[in-house]
Amino acid sequence: MFRSSVIFLTFSLLASFFTVAQERPDTSFTFPIRQAAHQPGAGPLILVDEAHNNTHSINGRFFAFSKLLRQDGYRVLPLITPIITPELLRSCGILVIANALDSSNLGNWVLPTPSPFMKEEIQIIKEWVKEGGSLLLIADHMPFAGAAYKLGKVFGFEFINGFAFFAYESWPPMVFSADSGSLPQTPVSAGIREYEQVDRVATFTGSAIYVPDVATPVLSFLDGLTLQPDTAWIFYNWTPWENLGRYHQGAIRTCGKGKVAVFGETDMFTAILANDSVAVGFNSPYARQNAQFTLNLIHWLDGVEEYQGEIVGSGQ
Repeated sequence: MFRSSVIFLTFSLLASFFTVAQERPDTSFTFPIRQAAHQPGAGPLILVDEAHNNTHSINGRFFAFSKLLRQDGYRVLPLITPIITPELLRSCGILVIANALDSSNLGNWVLPTPSPFMKEEIQIIKEWVKEGGSLLLIADHMPFAGAAYKLGKVFGFEFINGFAFFAYESWPPMVFSADSGSLPQTPVSAGIREYEQVDRVATFTGSAIYVPDVATPVLSFLDGLTLQPDTAWIFYNWTPWENLGRYHQGAIRTCGKGKVAVFGETDMFTAILANDSVAVGFNSPYARQNAQFTLNLIHWLDGVEEYQGEIVGSGQ
């Protein structure tokens, strides 16, 4: 049993940091890929949603994410209009939606947290996946988890609109490992070649997800809790909380002819500097395998079995 006073103190300390931190992309980060999946610019088109008040854009906080995928031969472009017609996704191989937010929550991270997606958009995305598209849906802590709930639900995933927290640590970040069983053996942890095997992945707070039986958990909570405040980063002794033993922070599944990957933390897929000194994401000393994990995930979504690109470096 967790004592409420300990929970409150821990998250209050986290809140005091994150609410004052000035964050910017770490544009200097480069991951040494051994062999690119595709020839430069010859890979499938990856569209990154920037039409729903997303916190992460390809020239902003997703700079390192976009750079990594371009190194791997993919074409990466922003999607700057709502998905009101299937034609917008016709040439897209992988659609990435991260931290979408309804306009009512801009500068107002309090309940309710409605979906930023119109019913028509959700239906178009669902049908596109069933016909062979691949979706990477990421939603961080509240309010982003609540905003992503309806879109995740059509694929069987349910975001818990709160803040996920390991029972035994707050910072450094949460580390999922093969040794503990929290990073199970999956195509994402294994990669295609032996040197791509990942045994540790770090995440930076985020949300928890209910995963349906048809899906494969990728990051699993063995313990911990989720705090569910009515205002982001405001915690009290009486803030509702729930044990995380039956939830996950990442999972994958097939859906019709397509694939879906759902994750509850965003900065694990990029590189950020907070207050110009604190490394968050790929550049963190606790997350040295996160970039390879990201490549493995994209390769699974892409259906890569053999690499077409040239050997470009020795890797790590």
